Amino acid sequence: MKKLHIALAVLLAALAGCLGALAADRWANHDADTGLHAFVHDELTLTNEQKQRLETLEARFAVERARLEASARAANAQLAQAMEAEHEYGPRVGAAIDKVHARMGDLQKATVRHVFDMREILDPDQQRRFDQQVSKALTDSPRS
Repeated sequence: MKKLHIALAVLLAALAGCLGALAADRWANHDADTGLHAFVHDELTLTNEQKQRLETLEARFAVERARLEASARAANAQLAQAMEAEHEYGPRVGAAIDKVHARMGDLQKATVRHVFDMREILDPDQQRRFDQQVSKALTDSPRS
């Protein structure tokens, strides 16, 4: 019976880690971010100065996003450890879940700041079109 509990705990920990990783990826919203970047590059006629500024923003955000994603993965690993240790929704599991949510929130906040940084380099007409694209990306149903 004890082996069954251990196997179940390991399975649940792995499942929690996978779900956390999926949730973090969803919050990071790579597809929408990539789609927005493609929109800016392909649909807006950027000046050379705007292109240079955008490249700088993208490079800086790539580093920040990688750091935040690593932090989210570490929080998921801590959740898996807490689940394995407690075998129930105990205080360590609850604290680990809070940490996962905080790291996903950090990533989402950084992404939104990056969107506003991109918007800042655009002229008023480009901003209007950009705002429409952002709104569409945030309100459209996700593709499966």
